[in-house]
Amino acid sequence: MDRLPCGIYFENYKQDMAVVQTRARWTLTILFLMLLFCVPFFASERILSIMNNMAIVLIAVQGLNILTGASGQISLGQSAFMAVGAYTSAYIVGECEMSFWIGLICGGLFAGVIGLLFGLPSLRVKGFYLILVTLAAQFILVGFLPYQLVDITGGAVGLDAPEPELLGLTIGTEKSFYFLIVGLAVLFSFAVKNLLRTRLGRAFIAIRDNDLAASVMGISLYRYKLIAFFLGCMCAGFAGALFAHYTGHVDAGFFTLDHSIFYIGIIIVGGLGSAAGAVMGTVFLCLLNELTMEMAPLIGEAMPIFSRSALASLSLIIPGLVIILFLIFEPRGLYHRWLIIKAYFQFWPYAH
Repeated sequence: MDRLPCGIYFENYKQDMAVVQTRARWTLTILFLMLLFCVPFFASERILSIMNNMAIVLIAVQGLNILTGASGQISLGQSAFMAVGAYTSAYIVGECEMSFWIGLICGGLFAGVIGLLFGLPSLRVKGFYLILVTLAAQFILVGFLPYQLVDITGGAVGLDAPEPELLGLTIGTEKSFYFLIVGLAVLFSFAVKNLLRTRLGRAFIAIRDNDLAASVMGISLYRYKLIAFFLGCMCAGFAGALFAHYTGHVDAGFFTLDHSIFYIGIIIVGGLGSAAGAVMGTVFLCLLNELTMEMAPLIGEAMPIFSRSALASLSLIIPGLVIILFLIFEPRGLYHRWLIIKAYFQFWPYAH
């Protein structure tokens, strides 16, 4: 639970429910947003590329945070629903020659609808069996359909996704994409943080903690599980649509099971059910992944006993080890550790 500094108290419910509750937090929030805005003016193309990719991952992870972190419906198909959004937007914008924004919205909504279909079994099964259902989504949506619906998906070749346009200006550089993608990632994170504080979010958490008790309290398990699937997959669809137009091309090879597992690892490392935790987990694991890929050639030169395939697998092995360590030593994630550290300094010198 987040704590307030000594001397800070609220006189009404509106103050207590505010997203940003103190002047200090408002100041830090504004400074952080200003820093994000200024990054493109002094960062290199490489750094902007990393941040753009992290922002796309963050949008998908925030959706998984709703589905798995808040409502407890474990999914290994988040990458597949990204593929749905990517193909949909690329087809609408590229083949139908419609607006990027229409493609983006349709990509998110269509992924949400497809997520509803795969969420229907959650009304009857959960746990390991639900994992198998979402795993089937990965195989069907990525491994099968793209190679059958060749007229729509382009088959093994894939589809080209045109550069988006905003107010008549083409968005085609890392800098211009940064403002679009990071801006949307901030909006999605803010929306998820608010969602988890609403009646809907509390219903999700009740189902996650004890679905039988939630049902006895009058919470419709069918309704809220399907809503969770729709919202979680919709976020993945938006992320996939952005990814398609950012890279300029989409094919099934971009959306693998490894990515879905990686997204699960992010919410574990960051902290389940926390929008801020999703941000922390995304930044931590994505940067770790980038660092691993940069260090792999140096490790190969220093230790020739490792084969090329082993070095190529380091980007999977090291994040996997980190996830295992978090499950053992800090299962509640980075956000919980951050709250402990913050509380220590707030209560100092009385902290213990």
